[in-house]
Amino acid sequence: MSQPPHVSPEEFVESVRGDVEKFLEQIMEAVNEAPDGEWISGSEEQVRDLTAAMRQYVFERAVQKRVDAAEAAFPPSAPSDDGQASGE
Repeated sequence: MSQPPHVSPEEFVESVRGDVEKFLEQIMEAVNEAPDGEWISGSEEQVRDLTAAMRQYVFERAVQKRVDAAEAAFPPSAPSDDGQASGE
């Protein structure tokens, strides 16, 4: 059995670029909105939450891109005698 196709890192980067840029903007906004003298403690929790959400989102997107590539590599099932695709 052959290995499912890989997704190029460049293709993946382009597919999430807008979301990553928005994430980075949110990080900077959180730090900018922290009170003076409390830049770390005033933004750390929000940055941690944003980072956790982004980590999950990026991983889910990467796995889904690989699933999509694998599915695209398989030809559609041929119709059976009753007009339905085989395997249904």
